[in-house]
Amino acid sequence: MFDHFVVSVVVIPPLVVLAAFLVAGRLAPALAARVLAWSAVVVAVASTANLALFALHAVAEVPTVAHLMGWSSRIVAADTAQVPWVSWGSVPLLAAVAVAVGWTHRRHRRDLRAGRLFARADGDVVDVGWTRRRHRRDLPARADVVVVDDAAVTAFAVPGRGRPGWVVVTTGMRGALTGGQYTALLAHERAHLAGAHHRLVRLAELAGAAHPALRWVSARVGFLVERAADEQAAAEVGDRGLVARAVGEAALAAAGRPGLAQGVLHAVAGAVPLRVAALLRPVRRTHPLLAFVPIVLAAGTVVWTGEAVEDLRELLELAARWLG
Repeated sequence: MFDHFVVSVVVIPPLVVLAAFLVAGRLAPALAARVLAWSAVVVAVASTANLALFALHAVAEVPTVAHLMGWSSRIVAADTAQVPWVSWGSVPLLAAVAVAVGWTHRRHRRDLRAGRLFARADGDVVDVGWTRRRHRRDLPARADVVVVDDAAVTAFAVPGRGRPGWVVVTTGMRGALTGGQYTALLAHERAHLAGAHHRLVRLAELAGAAHPALRWVSARVGFLVERAADEQAAAEVGDRGLVARAVGEAALAAAGRPGLAQGVLHAVAGAVPLRVAALLRPVRRTHPLLAFVPIVLAAGTVVWTGEAVEDLRELLELAARWLG
């Protein structure tokens, strides 16, 4: 069974990272985000399943357990006699995965709850038609805009429960942008809601919590959903340069440096310069068939994990027959 551990836990996750390097810049951002997020999840689940199988293997080696279940502990232990650390080493690794995934899941729930509470602060709601009305206790079902009276320069999308959600914008952010830039900002945030980008980010981060090698993929998915929202906003407003200026101005305002020259953006650390540069370039040709690279890797590790389940079953049957 050791070969299953090597392939699904050690080899495939780094290969998915290499595949992400290959496809991230050659696929449309929205497609790349979906493919990488789901591929990472499948690989993480397969890796965790293999750890669980080897943890069961370790338990099956315990003489007391073997006696109760009616099989030979020696036969089970002989299967990994050359690498005895694999079975028992999988136990703490599996526990670490459970803790990391659980913590990440709770953090996402906490952040989502905080965003909804912030959206319910006293403010104005601006609908798509730009008519203003006082914000009520029950938020509208459509993806309206909640303008919160706050000097902080921020804006974000908050998904709703069974509804599209809403966009939260502070008065600090609204004052930092021109009318056109504000329109581009709203189009960007609404694109996050329409694409359910929060789900892709959550899936990718859970995968990264389950396997350290997938954390880069998780970060890449976070960048790709921003790029996807940028492209959707550019298509909606019909001006890529306007969206680029909105992205740059919003980032500079949030950093406390509004109004800096556009060239300074390229000296600012982080993903914003990359997003601005992508918007200022002509749309690149994409290669959708490359999406199959991470998909094939993910499918392969699922098949390999299925074989690991079957191998463990056959091993336990052999141990039971030998004792009998």
